[in-house]
Amino acid sequence: MEKLYGKQLAIMASKARLLGLDAVHTASSGHIGGSLSIIDALTTLYFNVMNIDPEKPQDPDRDRFVLSKGHCTPALYPVLSLRGYFPQEDLKLFRSIKGHYSGHAEMRHVRGVDMSTGSLGQGLSTAVGMALAGKVGKKDYRVYAAMGDGEIAEGQIWEAAMSAAKYGLDNLCAMVDVNGLQIDGATKDVMPSEPLDEKFRAFNWNVIVVDGHDYDALVAAFEEAKTVKGKPTVLILKTTKGKGVSFMENNYGWHGKAPNDEQYEQAKTEVEAYLAELEGK
Repeated sequence: MEKLYGKQLAIMASKARLLGLDAVHTASSGHIGGSLSIIDALTTLYFNVMNIDPEKPQDPDRDRFVLSKGHCTPALYPVLSLRGYFPQEDLKLFRSIKGHYSGHAEMRHVRGVDMSTGSLGQGLSTAVGMALAGKVGKKDYRVYAAMGDGEIAEGQIWEAAMSAAKYGLDNLCAMVDVNGLQIDGATKDVMPSEPLDEKFRAFNWNVIVVDGHDYDALVAAFEEAKTVKGKPTVLILKTTKGKGVSFMENNYGWHGKAPNDEQYEQAKTEVEAYLAELEGK
């Protein structure tokens, strides 16, 4: 398929937001806040950046993606469905005993998922292993991984960061979704992590700070990462938790709960109105 840009990406991301909201509401369970903050970056990855083919989900030469913040499947699953990995109708089975679309990313049964995740801190290590395997096998594929800014309090993240630099994994591009909030409140209060850019540079990573909701900036950042040689790249994504839904934005209470019927209708109305504006309706 042709790459999407700008408004096209915004339209696709809005559709993903609607699917994510619907999935969480239908299941009465799920992590919507951090999903809405990362959904623009994932849409950009899958519709502009990554070398993938939904018809060949196990292609050994494909690019890989690891959702290290594995609870944010209300972002990943909708994007995968829109990209053509499985029918959108399947999202009705999200977190249902009748289906395989579990609340955390699951690779055995969900077409297009490259790694099962959910235990925070482990995804970057997996991505490092994938990237190292690519180097050893002289493959051209790239590996992408998305972490949360609360998640990086896990020590394993920094062990993986050291390993990625040691082995010069320039085929690895990580992202940190810096929305400033986690389940218990603001990250600066729970476990301060700033300055993230300086910390990753000290670990010998190439660092790009970017607005995680600016599609043109995201495309440019991912393209820049491809040109870097001899070291891994991390994108520090400046985002808004709950992005796109007014009462969810910058509210840590929406980290891991589902909207009731009234809240769902309001959220759906807001996203649909923005989508209609984008489509010129």
